[in-house]
Amino acid sequence: MTDDLSIRVERSFTAISPESWSRFSGASKACSTLAYNPFVSHAFLSSLEESGSATAETGWLGHHLLLETDRGELIGALPGYLKSHSQGEYVFDHGWADAFERAGGRYYPKLQCSIPFTPATGPRLLVAEGLQRLPIQSAIAESLKEVVRRLGISSAHVTFVPDDEIGVFEMDGYLHRTDQQFHFINEGYADHEAFLETLASRKRKALRRERRAALENGISIDWLTGRDLTERIWDQFFKFYMDTGGRKWGRPYLTRTFYSLIGERMADDILLVMAKREGRYIAGAINFIGGDTLYGRHWGCIEDHPFLHFEVCYHQAIDFALAKGLKRVEAGAQGEHKLARGYLPVTTHSAHYVAHAGLRRAIGDYLARERADVEQMSELLAEHSPFRKGERQQED
Repeated sequence: MTDDLSIRVERSFTAISPESWSRFSGASKACSTLAYNPFVSHAFLSSLEESGSATAETGWLGHHLLLETDRGELIGALPGYLKSHSQGEYVFDHGWADAFERAGGRYYPKLQCSIPFTPATGPRLLVAEGLQRLPIQSAIAESLKEVVRRLGISSAHVTFVPDDEIGVFEMDGYLHRTDQQFHFINEGYADHEAFLETLASRKRKALRRERRAALENGISIDWLTGRDLTERIWDQFFKFYMDTGGRKWGRPYLTRTFYSLIGERMADDILLVMAKREGRYIAGAINFIGGDTLYGRHWGCIEDHPFLHFEVCYHQAIDFALAKGLKRVEAGAQGEHKLARGYLPVTTHSAHYVAHAGLRRAIGDYLARERADVEQMSELLAEHSPFRKGERQQED
């Protein structure tokens, strides 16, 4: 780091002004260097904290790295949290923690640099618009290692790192981990039918049948955004979230207040896909609208109907992306069932700094094998895509 720059750790995101944060590329619609990513916006991050969803009490104590000039100007940042567990991250390191603690080490607390409860790739090394990116990104990556040493903790983990940032971390000695998601890529299709025409005949017919079957029993679909997102709507969606999240995770991560806050602060960046039967909503999925991407997050239901999950979460997301001219749909973590519905395997990245030399060596050896396995699996899955041969290639 140069002499005229310094790093500061801020525990409360609300202490950071929306105006200074909005200067970061990707965090604001006003910036042009990167496409807007709603998860790194001030509205989203502050809502997680103020709602009680990501706080010290839930094991997410804010440790946001702020890079400032000697005049106190904020020019770079890395959202981060000091964590006492590994829940809500979607890049799993429980095995690393168990091994280190069996050997007598202390894995927790650790620094987790990510968007809580959000397995979506987006900018992590945030740089103010108009500045040279690489020097500032490198300074932040190096400063993160210093913060780990200063705190005397085991490690720092930066997850869902974009392709153009992972090299910065690798150059600074971080371990590189890969995983896989499934994304829909819009090739300029006029509508869903135009997309279906690129599929093999058998796959195309199967998806048409699936979509018809999902809307049997008098089910209809509504898209709600902006002013549609009333407190009454949030009450209904939160019931879906609690019902499904409680069965899936044991304890849902997000509070009811979180939805009120994002509904107030970023309603135009949200799409609820809601399924209605007999005059009441029975299921819904929440999506966030970025500059060029629709991000599917979670869904819930109070009635079970065949194929309704696929319709609400995947097919409707494609419909919306095509209608709005968005380039892709990211439908969350894992899920090989997405492949048959036009979502192709995409490699995701994370960077890990491990202070203990022995643990770092062991994890590095493991990750080398894991990266080869991820690459091989992606190639295998791409061969089984629903597209006609020659229509589409695997996404990198």
